[in-house]
Amino acid sequence: MKKTLMSLAILAASGAAYAQSNVTIYGIMDVGFVSEHGGKNGTVNKVSSGVANASRLGFKGTEDLGGGLSAVFTLESGIKADTGELDNANNQLFNRQAFVGLSSKSAGTLTLGRQYTPWYNTLSQVGDPFAAGLEGSAKNLFPAVGVNVRNSNSVVWKSPEFYGVTGELFYAFGEKKNADTARQLGASIGYQNGPLNIRLAYNNINNDTVTAANTVVQNQIGHNTLLAVNYDFKVLKAYAMYGTNKGPTANALPNPTAYTATPVAASLDSRTWLVGATIPVSAAGSLVGSWSSAEDKTFGRDGDQAAIGYLHSLSKRTTAYASYAKLRNKHGASYTIGNNADVGTGHEGYAVGIRHMF
Repeated sequence: MKKTLMSLAILAASGAAYAQSNVTIYGIMDVGFVSEHGGKNGTVNKVSSGVANASRLGFKGTEDLGGGLSAVFTLESGIKADTGELDNANNQLFNRQAFVGLSSKSAGTLTLGRQYTPWYNTLSQVGDPFAAGLEGSAKNLFPAVGVNVRNSNSVVWKSPEFYGVTGELFYAFGEKKNADTARQLGASIGYQNGPLNIRLAYNNINNDTVTAANTVVQNQIGHNTLLAVNYDFKVLKAYAMYGTNKGPTANALPNPTAYTATPVAASLDSRTWLVGATIPVSAAGSLVGSWSSAEDKTFGRDGDQAAIGYLHSLSKRTTAYASYAKLRNKHGASYTIGNNADVGTGHEGYAVGIRHMF
């Protein structure tokens, strides 16, 4: 009897190990000291989570279905590492990503759930030397807010690579009374070969609303187009981005009340651009810098940002960082110096911190 029980225990343990062998638990813990200046609240000093990269806990896995086909999933929850809370106001457990799908070596990957837009992937992966983090994040001037970043109820298809060319299609169902209301679509096409990486992305948001009487109120469509490129010269890696943004949601501001009690209205037509670089200065350290600008065609509320940072690898998983950024708001603009997880409160900011990835 004892041998039988022991055999069953061994089988159960081996079965559990096999079932979890294709599941990866991963995460980032990123905490820094941040000092912000110039907003209506004056100087703000704080310990913040997600300065370089948003702190998170995630689970992802694959199952080989045979014939080059696999099932895939990702569940990713944002964390405020400074307090231990969830990092969203809606108390979503997996607010960052939550999707499942199928991946084929020949036909690409199709996933359904809460996912990033091709437009934001282009900004963070290709065009911004700060990778959308630190005080120099491109999100301070580029409209990376809300559903421009990620959306729920979405279907995404990513193509396999073909001679360096890849593509991505994104569609999010608005799930309102009217089929088109609040729906979102996006696409990108990119080419990567050796030191060159270039990508073009488009984002489209239907801003129509539905009244209680089931009447559709038509609003201006939001359009974002972004061209991003980087090139590795070995001695430095150069970056550039140019974007056009038309419509209310396409120009949303991260903190429209940073300088006044009354929210500053978002532009309906803007242009954004950036140039930057990363420069390795040692085997473990690198400098990063950028200059970016936003041109408001509606109200003339323009902004310019200069940023510099330093990252030092303490190990393969742990990085210490420091960054500084300052922007100039023109004609009542409300741009702020934020970072990856914080929108910021003023026009100048410093940050020092540490990031651990597991």
